Amino acid sequence: MERRSPGLLGAIRIDVTRLHDTWMEVAFPRQLDASSVLGKWQPETTPQRIAYKLWAAIGIPLVLFGYPLLLVGFATRYYATRLDSAVTRIGVLGVLLVATLVWGTLTLITRLQLTTEAFLAVGAASVVAIVSAGLAALFSKVGGRATSVLLAYPFAMTALFLPPVVAALFTPSLGEVIFPNSTELAVWILDTLLAVGGLNDWLRANFTLEGTGYVLMWFGLAIPTGWLLGLLVALADVIRPKPDE
Repeated sequence: MERRSPGLLGAIRIDVTRLHDTWMEVAFPRQLDASSVLGKWQPETTPQRIAYKLWAAIGIPLVLFGYPLLLVGFATRYYATRLDSAVTRIGVLGVLLVATLVWGTLTLITRLQLTTEAFLAVGAASVVAIVSAGLAALFSKVGGRATSVLLAYPFAMTALFLPPVVAALFTPSLGEVIFPNSTELAVWILDTLLAVGGLNDWLRANFTLEGTGYVLMWFGLAIPTGWLLGLLVALADVIRPKPDE
């Protein structure tokens, strides 16, 4: 018989249920993809039932908070799968050649038609983009999921984040857009995410956000952002496995 689609609401219900079951799996056995022989584990004693219901209740707000992040994981996996297919077809060397061709052509055009300052900006950004793209492609093909999460995604984010920041170091008009917004973002991060144990005060006392400081800032953001996206993709694979898994 033809398998019917569960529809949007049905798919959301399935995803949320599996997400909550994944949470339950952290503390109790056979909650996610329970054994066909033994079935889903159920508490038998009163202390077990209390712990089970308490853990389930704690998971509800976490699931409500985590579901939008799971959607980000689905979207990231969608595009990452297509990029991975392209890397498989042309190989890591092919990625380097394509990146070199694209950025090299842009750099050459800049050298012929624009100022030396613009040429230096695009040239520096090209080096960052080519190296980061090549490393992202390499680590996505070797070492499995852990290597992809730890290395491939951070380098992919580096290829995305750093070129415009490096270019802004040499182009005042671009710097007028990127640097003030980067400063506002840095202030928000220091006053919220890093306002723990005086870490924000230590960073303010030891680092100045100017020049290459912006490059270091965005490199520092690329790494945890890549880790987060990689983990969200891994979670998406657990909640909604791809057909070939």
